[in-house]
Amino acid sequence: MSKRYTKADLEEIVYKQLENLNAMHDLLGIMKFQNDLIHNINQTLREEIGQFKKQQVMYPTRRKTKS
Repeated sequence: MSKRYTKADLEEIVYKQLENLNAMHDLLGIMKFQNDLIHNINQTLREEIGQFKKQQVMYPTRRKTKS
């Protein structure tokens, strides 16, 4: 009980698949761009944290005296 497809039916299926493939390609490009942005921001944040740690000053605290 297999369905017989006409040439027009098959062409329509192929064009729909092509549209979906192009949409997926566009989304993949957007995701790569977002990934690059996140990577750059993370690298900048790591550098800023490193600079902050270098500038951090440790203040002396009082020691508790035994009574």
